[in-house]
Amino acid sequence: MLVLNVILIGVAVALDPLPLTAFLVVLPSKGGVRKGAAFVFGWLVSLAVVVTITVLVVIAVRHIRARGRPKPPKKPPRWQEHVDSMSPWFAMVLAPTLQPWVLIGAGAATVVEAKLSSWADFLVLFLYCVLASSSYLAMEIYAVVRPDQTRAFLARFRTWIDDHTDQVIIIGSLLIGFWLIGDSIYLIVT
Repeated sequence: MLVLNVILIGVAVALDPLPLTAFLVVLPSKGGVRKGAAFVFGWLVSLAVVVTITVLVVIAVRHIRARGRPKPPKKPPRWQEHVDSMSPWFAMVLAPTLQPWVLIGAGAATVVEAKLSSWADFLVLFLYCVLASSSYLAMEIYAVVRPDQTRAFLARFRTWIDDHTDQVIIIGSLLIGFWLIGDSIYLIVT
């Protein structure tokens, strides 16, 4: 059950549309592969920090705020206007500000429940971090290997995410929430 929970949460982190949108803006920009690598590095460092803090201290996971009705489209953030002149350092700092912290904490807490008593538990924690970063790593590798096809792919992907962000967040949150509630009920009953 632990591995399945970590896989589900890791997939949710990897496919969270908000940070994906930012990465889809950064990667095709001028010097985007370098900025993308910095973003991925910032992502991994901040992920490691959160997982480490979660392992070292007891955390309290906040309730996810109920989202209101879909809001009208907003003007893109100002940083998107300057993405071509963005430094890799800015991209590295951008990643941690966009991580879905509640999901990352929930995944790390799930692994910590295993008491981290064997190398296998630490392997699961490592695999969680890799899985939670898989969408970014895959796009970064694709941009390096197939730079000519990357811009068109990223543009299509970003359009899809822009059109479906609310639905993805709602459905993903419901699925993960129901799964975790069901798992908790199962543990209480047994």
